[in-house]
Amino acid sequence: MTKPQILWLRRDLRLADQPALVGALADGPVVPVYVLDDAAAKSHAYGGASRWWLHYSLDSLARDLGMHNVRLILRRGDAVEELCKVAAEVGADTVHAIRHYEPWWRKAQGELGKRLTLELYDGNYLLPPGAVTTGSGSPYKIYTPFSRATLEQMPPRDCVPAPEHFTLPDSWPASDALEDWNLLPTKPDWAGGMRDFWQVGEAAAQKRLEEFADRVARYDDDRNLPAVDGSSFLSPYLHFGEISPAQVWHALKGRRGRGWEVFAKELIWRDYAQNVICQFPRYPLESYRDEFDQMAWRDPESDPQAAADLAAWQQGRTGYPIVDAGMRQLWQTGWMHNRVRMIAASFLIKHLLVDWRHGERWFWDTLVDADYAQNGTNWQWVAGTGVDSNMFVRIMAPLSQSEKFDAAAYIRQYVPELCALDEPYIHDPAGHGCRVKDYPQPLIAHRDGRERALAAYRVMKGE
Repeated sequence: MTKPQILWLRRDLRLADQPALVGALADGPVVPVYVLDDAAAKSHAYGGASRWWLHYSLDSLARDLGMHNVRLILRRGDAVEELCKVAAEVGADTVHAIRHYEPWWRKAQGELGKRLTLELYDGNYLLPPGAVTTGSGSPYKIYTPFSRATLEQMPPRDCVPAPEHFTLPDSWPASDALEDWNLLPTKPDWAGGMRDFWQVGEAAAQKRLEEFADRVARYDDDRNLPAVDGSSFLSPYLHFGEISPAQVWHALKGRRGRGWEVFAKELIWRDYAQNVICQFPRYPLESYRDEFDQMAWRDPESDPQAAADLAAWQQGRTGYPIVDAGMRQLWQTGWMHNRVRMIAASFLIKHLLVDWRHGERWFWDTLVDADYAQNGTNWQWVAGTGVDSNMFVRIMAPLSQSEKFDAAAYIRQYVPELCALDEPYIHDPAGHGCRVKDYPQPLIAHRDGRERALAAYRVMKGE
């Protein structure tokens, strides 16, 4: 009998279109292993919302594997050490895995490859990071030419079906119990809204894709309307690998219209963000533009008022209804509408003049789709600090954005104190002289926040 093959799982928690699983099965009995390695990721170990999702994703995958009499082996600790222990226990010398690009995983892959045979496969992106280059062979830094070059190589590879038959090892190694990892919140249990909002796992991802396929034609218009469910809601499934971007592309590529074209570019943005962290591994931690190190950010760690403002932003108590609705949606569901993400991020950085990294950290802890590459890339884009980003001086006006994108129903859902207000008052209660019980006044007037941000920018530039 051939030796058992270790399948190392990370953000690829699916059976269909799982190239590493196919490769492992071709070589022998498969032992799937997931290692919870918090120490390797350091400041970017999974946050609370991601840990909640991870629990249910692993539970779902274990059930799917169980239908084939396959066990999902759970270990906690140093990933390289635990994989080597499992290999020794079952007599394996080969590990199969989908290639990951976060700096801690790249390091772990290098170390593991020195101790065992490591077979790496591509499967988490439309194209492998590094596959799209300029004419000179250099990686792209700017999204637009990267997107054009990616489109020239589409469609992505063909998808592979979930295996129907598994060869089993003679014995199974010991496994942790998922419940012992304590990934779910208990004291208090703050995840009720997430349980109501999400179903987790590979089957749920396919259900979301089928539902989105019926309305992708309207995506270009609906995606900007917070009160309309125009988003795909696929981001957490893509992050945890419960569905692959190739599966999404092939399911939707025949759809006509502007909606599919726009959504395709969103999938490409996901590839672009990964391309960025391959070039700049500390991108979610450091501003690409060094000049912003000289910006006079208000520091919540030393300035009590800045700390209070940051807390108000986190709690959805800024006095700006569209911002507060987004932040409360985030807390309740672990997700925020994309248009509102930009508005809320811009408000923190520019109206409150708080360093973007405080926002990145909060989103990392509270988003179920928190992704190292995308979170850092998106925050630096809004902040104007990135390799390809919006200009800092372009400051979003949350009050007019709220009215422009018809956010009244969205605000009523997540900021119930304002549900009795009609339009246009609900978008800007303070500006219309409406005093609403239990709802705060704006932390800072829009004009004042804008002028403060521009003044700080001019000083940084030496103007």
